[in-house]
Amino acid sequence: MIDAAALLADTRRRVNALVDDLRATADRATVEGEYQRAIAAGRTSLPLPQWAEGLYAQVAVSWVLGCVFVRFCEDNGLVPDALLCGPGNRRDLAREQRADYLRRFPAHDDRHWLRHVFTTYAGLPATGDIFGSHNPLWLLEPSADGARELLADFQRIDASTGVLAHDFTDPSWNTRFLGDLYQDLSDHAKKQYALLQTPEFVEEFILDYTLEPAIKTFGLRNTDLIDPTCGSGHFLLGAFRRLFDKWVDAEPGTNRRELARRALDAVAGVDINPFAVAIARFRLLVAALQTGGDRRLADAPTYPVNVAVGDSLLHTVTQLTLAGIGKDDDVAAAAAHGYSTEDLEAARALLSRQWGAVVGNPPYIVVRDPALNALYRKKYSTCHRQYSLGVPFTERFWELARKGDTDRERAGFVGMITANSFMKREFGSKLIEQWLPNHDLTHLIDTSGAYIPGHGTPTVILFGRSRRPQLASVRAVMGIRGEPSTPVDPSKGLVWSSIVDTLDEPGRTTPFVSVADLERRRLHSHPWSIGGGGASDLKLRLDSVGVRDVGSVIRVAGRIAHTSADESYFAPKGALTRFGVAPVHTIEIVEGDIVRDWLIQPVTESLFPYDAQLTADIGETEERRLWLTKQYLIRRREPNGTHAEIGLTWFEWSRFHPEYSMFFTQRYRVSVSIPFAFVATHNHFVLDRGGKVFKQSAPVIKLPEGASEEEHLDLVGVLNSSTACFWMQQVFHNKGGPGGGSSKDEKWHDFYEFDGTKLQAYPLPSSFPRTTATSLDLAARRLADSAPLAAVARSTPTPTVLDDARADWTGTRASMIGLQEQLDWEV
Repeated sequence: MIDAAALLADTRRRVNALVDDLRATADRATVEGEYQRAIAAGRTSLPLPQWAEGLYAQVAVSWVLGCVFVRFCEDNGLVPDALLCGPGNRRDLAREQRADYLRRFPAHDDRHWLRHVFTTYAGLPATGDIFGSHNPLWLLEPSADGARELLADFQRIDASTGVLAHDFTDPSWNTRFLGDLYQDLSDHAKKQYALLQTPEFVEEFILDYTLEPAIKTFGLRNTDLIDPTCGSGHFLLGAFRRLFDKWVDAEPGTNRRELARRALDAVAGVDINPFAVAIARFRLLVAALQTGGDRRLADAPTYPVNVAVGDSLLHTVTQLTLAGIGKDDDVAAAAAHGYSTEDLEAARALLSRQWGAVVGNPPYIVVRDPALNALYRKKYSTCHRQYSLGVPFTERFWELARKGDTDRERAGFVGMITANSFMKREFGSKLIEQWLPNHDLTHLIDTSGAYIPGHGTPTVILFGRSRRPQLASVRAVMGIRGEPSTPVDPSKGLVWSSIVDTLDEPGRTTPFVSVADLERRRLHSHPWSIGGGGASDLKLRLDSVGVRDVGSVIRVAGRIAHTSADESYFAPKGALTRFGVAPVHTIEIVEGDIVRDWLIQPVTESLFPYDAQLTADIGETEERRLWLTKQYLIRRREPNGTHAEIGLTWFEWSRFHPEYSMFFTQRYRVSVSIPFAFVATHNHFVLDRGGKVFKQSAPVIKLPEGASEEEHLDLVGVLNSSTACFWMQQVFHNKGGPGGGSSKDEKWHDFYEFDGTKLQAYPLPSSFPRTTATSLDLAARRLADSAPLAAVARSTPTPTVLDDARADWTGTRASMIGLQEQLDWEV
């Protein structure tokens, strides 16, 4: 039987070794040719070495997977002769086959032998597409030593047991292990493509609300489904099995091969990752062989496996025509380009038609390749700011479904699980406010509190149909609390079970979710607030009773400084003085994690490359200090180019926003402002009295000129209240727990992005807790004065001095807790 964990560990090691091997020995002309064609088509602007790493990973994984596919077929008797290995005497027979080949071709080595094996499978009708000409293993080859070690891995005997280290024999032909390999074989590919397989229970749920109603609407014979982000094929396998079973029920007397062919012909997938497509094709083939009753590849018919390598956001004919893009357009040029590993014509054929159901789990990443990022931005109107790929893919999913313009009841069904970040982060505003009002979203399901293995990013499931909105409401499942602990069976988790059990029961509330039919127009404004248990209604109530909002009483709110090279400028407090940096060129730096509990206590200072008028200027000592990293500083890039290209000196910070310059024109003049923590578990706003610079992690609010310190404290008090905390957690993006990912029931441990733009919509009360806020501000300063560093700075740190300081600190802290409670009630 297959030991998936051991297989993954060994194949990961081999993939890494093959990448190193290819980097050193791969044919440079082939690599550079692929790269130059991609550059010419505008599909990449990455440097060649960085781009080539992705190609090496694809090729390395393809050689390893080719061996996995062959071994699976050999070990399970799908082929009569073993060429690589197998249990029993098949290993010896395979080694004899190799020896005979090398006797006939003495100039060949294991590279040629493995290619001979793959060529044999490419010649079989059933596996021809899997080992076809677009498979990356035909593009580049490892060295003779690399191929020899790869072959040895798949023939290795475990010394402790005396049997094969990897035995692929499985009477049930379960290919789930391939999904595990897909997700974790290559770290580079996982990062580049955001590889993540969808759990079966999520896939089944989405098919229940897309494929099943599609069959009822269009009939079994006229229903088809595509997953444009198919990965290792989970949705395709689930759809194939459902369709096959329905054909068996409808025509029990028809040949099972024919029914398998019909079911297989009705499902399709596209993915940008070649080895994902290879896995999906193989898994579908094995499923078709099983259902059709075939036990040998040679006896099997040529089943239609409609899975292609391509970019679902680019490779289409219909989209270009509808958009009116000319042949000389850069998007059209990119769409016409295909890598050697892509099935361009097949992908375009699949992506240029409309489908009864469109399902999938699109990647949640931001595109790092500037050329691709720009292409998607130009092609999809929903792309905004630093968008996640989930945004254009939402638009693309609806495009691929059958249109209900003339007959709304014949509209295709759409279902997807995607990152929920678009709901609250600024890049989702166009999707929500401009695109969504014209498309029929039918269900909105908050799955951020459910335990979904592998999904660290908080998610949401969207269902809809490709037509204009039909109802005035949208069925919503709104989260109340997350999974209390990791369930043994994720499909039986308390939150997931609540979602499944209550989706069709509006008005139902459980301890974990509440279900309601939300007024559609509520979802046409960004950001969304869909907290369950009455949270979204309470947020609306707060909005309605506010007499004005924050935006009406402030001048600006946002970031001040960004160096793009913190390690060149920053140092612990006092270090720059010891290095001889002039006092005029040192300044305290405030980062978001030290803006806490009404207090700022900087621990870092920065070399400040400006004079008192904020003109870029440094002395000889400062220049000598920065000279150590001068070449790196010169190469820093901003959105519009390097420092030289945008008119900055090499030594100044990358961004020092001019609208905030009034804070620093008189360095030691009191300049009151309100910094806050950009990412934190709770709201932290502090009154600052000047003399510091704030990093991008600590944005700043500035009130109109002439505003008093008391007016600043009015706002600080309201913004630090528990009421504000509640409102902000409904409005701001939840980044999840430490390291990303929702911390589920531990909501106090979730980190939120405190966005200065959305903050301006916070409703203000008719009166402010000025007295309590002033008391908290004074107490915070007293707390700082009794901290250990402050105590030892004033006098010799005797036990008495430290005990007195500790008592003062403890008492002050207790007083602040009481004052905060009072402030919360006042607001």
